[in-house]
Amino acid sequence: MAELPDTDPLPSGDKKALLLETLQRRIVSMELAPGASLDEVALSEEFGLSRPPVRELMRQMAAEGYLELEPNRPARVAPMSYDSLRSFFLAAPLVYVATTQLAAHHGSAEEVERLKQIQTRFRIAIEEGDLQGRIVHNERFHYEIGRMARNSYLMPSLRRVLIDHARLGKVFYRNPSTPDMEKDLLTAVNQHDQIISAIEKRDANAAGELVRAHMELSRRRLSEYVVPEGLNIPLQF
Repeated sequence: MAELPDTDPLPSGDKKALLLETLQRRIVSMELAPGASLDEVALSEEFGLSRPPVRELMRQMAAEGYLELEPNRPARVAPMSYDSLRSFFLAAPLVYVATTQLAAHHGSAEEVERLKQIQTRFRIAIEEGDLQGRIVHNERFHYEIGRMARNSYLMPSLRRVLIDHARLGKVFYRNPSTPDMEKDLLTAVNQHDQIISAIEKRDANAAGELVRAHMELSRRRLSEYVVPEGLNIPLQF
């Protein structure tokens, strides 16, 4: 019997794309903790890549805000310190408001329909208690709005904001069983619907105010997480 030919390995470009997707997922899901060092050799072996394309990909991910690079040190996952969280909660509303208002000006009917489809999946994830799905579809919702904004200056900032928004979601929304949490989740779903409606009506002011209120849910939840119940310590972000 003739020997079967060896199965073709994945092309290098596909391996690199798989590594990118895997690292992004591991970072936003907190499987790779903030500040964790990456083992370049281990990643090269795991994905069947030589080290130069792995280094190139890490430089790309550093530019997008997933990683931090320092001379003569391994790449590490972007940290989430007090300073970075404070910067996030100062910058995120500005970025979300700007992209959402521009989406109301520039979004097409086809893009609004795509946003509605993402929202449907987000709602299902909420109803089914799917934490990972909730985080993924919330990220896609706001990323799609960023695409609709058609602004190349804002997109890098939005990508960076979405990384930490996803990581915060993983930390602060682990237990959705309390009535207060359920109420907030329902509010978030309804706010998404209202944002879509404002974009569809090209009402930029309403869209901006809605997404600002949407961010306030996350800011309030962070305060509750950092300051245990019973302590009356105001946090300023």
